[in-house]
Amino acid sequence: MKIALLGAGGKMGVRLATNLKGAPYEVAHVEIGEVGRARLHAALGVECVETGEALAGAGAVILAVPDTAIQAVAASVVPGLAPGTIVMALDAAAPFAGHFPERADVTYFVSHPCHPPIFNDETELAGRRDHFGGVAARQSIVSALMQGPEEHFAIGEAIARTIYGPILRSHRVTVEQMALLEPGLSETVCATLLVVMKDAMDEVVRRGVDPVAARDFLLGHLNILGAVVMGEIDGAFSDACNKAIVNGKPRLMREDWLGVFEPQEIAESIRAIT
Repeated sequence: MKIALLGAGGKMGVRLATNLKGAPYEVAHVEIGEVGRARLHAALGVECVETGEALAGAGAVILAVPDTAIQAVAASVVPGLAPGTIVMALDAAAPFAGHFPERADVTYFVSHPCHPPIFNDETELAGRRDHFGGVAARQSIVSALMQGPEEHFAIGEAIARTIYGPILRSHRVTVEQMALLEPGLSETVCATLLVVMKDAMDEVVRRGVDPVAARDFLLGHLNILGAVVMGEIDGAFSDACNKAIVNGKPRLMREDWLGVFEPQEIAESIRAIT
């Protein structure tokens, strides 16, 4: 299969191009920016082609472009695609927001990495230091067949396994479920709470705790507390810790905080980033 990789010179595009090199696909790389073209050539020795040349005969088109650009790129590309072409997005935001053109005879497929988990079995240093994924550490992925024939899911998943590999697990979800996972779970909740924890660490440093000691203390407790909460180990919190949680949760969290997962809030969050 021929794959047209649009945005091949961006940071994500280069990651994907690296994993596609040597894979059983013919890849045509498209990058409109000179800096991106130079980056791709320096990394892989790859020359880019014009969009029309890349799309000619392509069975799949990967949109490795920012969320804010997908609507315009899709509008310029999709109308000219051959029927049955798979258009692959790397994030659910733009598809969820309705930024793909209406065209019933092309497939829309969305796939996103979970990133390597905190608790893992990586034994090599490269794997332990691959926090983003797609290089040395195994990571899981989520994929959705937004529209198109059922047999296209396996084709899209195979491409996803290649561009995000090595793979731990592959999960099938809907686009709506993927939007709950991101931005809902991963960004609105997880990223926000991690920033709050960093703010809290900075505050204890401001109050006199040595910065290295505060960081060691917080990251060590993230490790053990996370292992207990997520069921990674068979453990339990102390009575004092449980009381601190009971006291702390209403101090830190609004009673209605789970409302961030309501459809209208997910839609508004996605509208803001696309």
